[in-house]
Amino acid sequence: MTNPMTFETLKEQIAASGRQYNMEMIERAYALAEQSHAGQRRRSGEPYITHPVYVASLLVEMGLDTESLCAALLHDVVEDTGVPLSEIKSKFGEEIALLVDGVTKLGQIPFSSVEEQQAENIRKMLLAMSRDVRVIIIKLCDRLHNMRTLEAMPEQKQRAKSLETMEVYAPIAHRLGMSAVKEELEDLALKYLDPIGYREIEELLAHGGGDAFIERISGDIRQRLEQNGIHDCELESRVKSKYSIYRKLYMQNKSIEEIYDIYAVRVILHTVTECYNALGIIHDMYRPIPNRFKDYISTPKPNMYQSLHTTVIGKDAIPFEIQIRTFDMHYTAEYGVAAHWKYKSGISGKDKLEERLAWVRQLLESQKESEDAVDILRNIKSDLLPEEVYVFTPKGDVINLPAGATVIDFAYAIHSAVGNRMTGAKVNGRIVPLSYPVKTGEIVEVLTGAKDKGPSRDWLGIVKTGEAKSKIRSWFKRERKEENIAEGKQAFDRELRRYMIAVPPDKYDSFCEDLAKRQKLNSAEEMFASIGYGGLLLSRIMPKVKEEYAKLVKQSDPVEVFDVPKAPQKTKAVEGVIVEGLDNCLVKFARCCNPLPGDDIVGFITRGHGVSIHKRDCVNVTAAQVLDENSLRWVKVEWADNVKEDFKSTLEIVCNDRQGLIADVSTQLASMHITIFAFGTKVTQDGRAIITATISINSIEHLNSVIARLKKIRDVISVERAAQ
Repeated sequence: MTNPMTFETLKEQIAASGRQYNMEMIERAYALAEQSHAGQRRRSGEPYITHPVYVASLLVEMGLDTESLCAALLHDVVEDTGVPLSEIKSKFGEEIALLVDGVTKLGQIPFSSVEEQQAENIRKMLLAMSRDVRVIIIKLCDRLHNMRTLEAMPEQKQRAKSLETMEVYAPIAHRLGMSAVKEELEDLALKYLDPIGYREIEELLAHGGGDAFIERISGDIRQRLEQNGIHDCELESRVKSKYSIYRKLYMQNKSIEEIYDIYAVRVILHTVTECYNALGIIHDMYRPIPNRFKDYISTPKPNMYQSLHTTVIGKDAIPFEIQIRTFDMHYTAEYGVAAHWKYKSGISGKDKLEERLAWVRQLLESQKESEDAVDILRNIKSDLLPEEVYVFTPKGDVINLPAGATVIDFAYAIHSAVGNRMTGAKVNGRIVPLSYPVKTGEIVEVLTGAKDKGPSRDWLGIVKTGEAKSKIRSWFKRERKEENIAEGKQAFDRELRRYMIAVPPDKYDSFCEDLAKRQKLNSAEEMFASIGYGGLLLSRIMPKVKEEYAKLVKQSDPVEVFDVPKAPQKTKAVEGVIVEGLDNCLVKFARCCNPLPGDDIVGFITRGHGVSIHKRDCVNVTAAQVLDENSLRWVKVEWADNVKEDFKSTLEIVCNDRQGLIADVSTQLASMHITIFAFGTKVTQDGRAIITATISINSIEHLNSVIARLKKIRDVISVERAAQ
């Protein structure tokens, strides 16, 4: 847990920074915050005021201005203490009031799901960021301090906050170039999401002996640079973040020896020329590993990160990374947008800040065509992903895309007109399929056709970026209204059939109109059009459809949900099961209990997959029958006479482990002319072996005879029927 931060400590930090701050205003902001939060405590037991003071302290480290510090001190006052925003505005001015309003915790609007709430929060965050980036910097510092003190929270809250941090806040910090914040947020989130994995990586780093190694390397590099006339430089050692190591170890299934950049030395110089000279000197000292050199100085990352990266190997045969950059580049890499702070600095002309935030506006623009909040959340998360690829146009322009983006995404990143007219693509001169995922360094040429060609609906399932999806939907919305209505209605009706929902024809129109109004759309036609061009997802509206249909069924009492005839009729299904009241329906056997002829069985009408057959004593049957909503979906079923079909059944055979045991079991099964579908073994610590065999059986009697024969094999302890 971090030490409680006091206002006196903050004032000392402000004085030590050497920057000009309006201390009178900061002290007034603190006084109001202290008075408003009086008596409030955090879960850790500390006075609540320590939190806003700590957030302000983080902002001082980043070099932010007086207004940002005041907003940080007051950021919880409006929501948590009842002080109106108008009071903040009258006491501190409109600028600070807008910052406080932007940072104030979100989530007061009632939403139907957690996903919708999170999507709306992210959208508001991006909107606030596009107006004033200081809002999100304060928000990131707020989240960073909350993550540093997360151990005081209940376990469920720890995981929820950590997941949100990993999926939303860390990627935003990355896109703003704030690598120090991003890495710490990821490491803290990992600590709660996978504590065992986190501890293992901590132990690996503790026993790696890397500190002494990297210190020696730094000394050698400094000495060689000075011998070559580069005197005024700074060297830093860096250990790869725990989350970055975790991703490579557990997600990419690499061993620790395959991670070449766990340890790195940063060489910080004054000019770009010195950077390239230092690169030549270091490559002369150590052998560079092929394909491990990246020049982010000539081609900066989208978040404006610049540096030379090279991985080399020395006499110890330990690979390590060297990062070479100027002091300006280093400050940008650590603090991102805060490094280019130009509020009230009197610098005219187009600011780099505008360039850095262009992606925010682009992201917001690309969400306008979608009415589905969860879809927006999915797109925003994919567009915020840290992994990016850099692809070239034939003219040499660099287009950056998220990892996994296809040539269609590339076409739409150039211009919507290029994407709409696309007929194919060439990568490095060779024709590739439209689903081809582009890779860094490739030259992509888009082949186009006639102006009125337009995209295909299938592309929505291929593209990865929200921008491309938005532009494709926009084209269909604008150019294919009638087609969208027909396509949407067809998809809607198909979904009704899949869920066995039969709306009476005379009530169909009013049913659809009511549903459209619930989606805040003007008419059923508009709803069908929205489904047709992909703005409204059927999976999103189906819960509402079922809810409305249940009301309709209640109103017209005589109509039964599944239209089951009053007089039960029996029809033999192909699998040898008779289902009462349903003729020629699809039957499948539940994998949870694998019923066999002779078992006491019951049927459950599934959504779109026919009748699922369970043993009557199956645990899932007992659990599901308790729910009132399922009561109408259970049907009587029985085995047909003279069932001739074969069924799969899985046996678990526990034995004393010995040589030749598997051969004895398989020989016994073969002698009974039993087909074996799957066979597996494992040995327990107490010297026993467990054999699982999935075999063909035609009845419960047949199964019992097989079990009896297997029990006679030497060293077999027990044979039980198991779930498949």
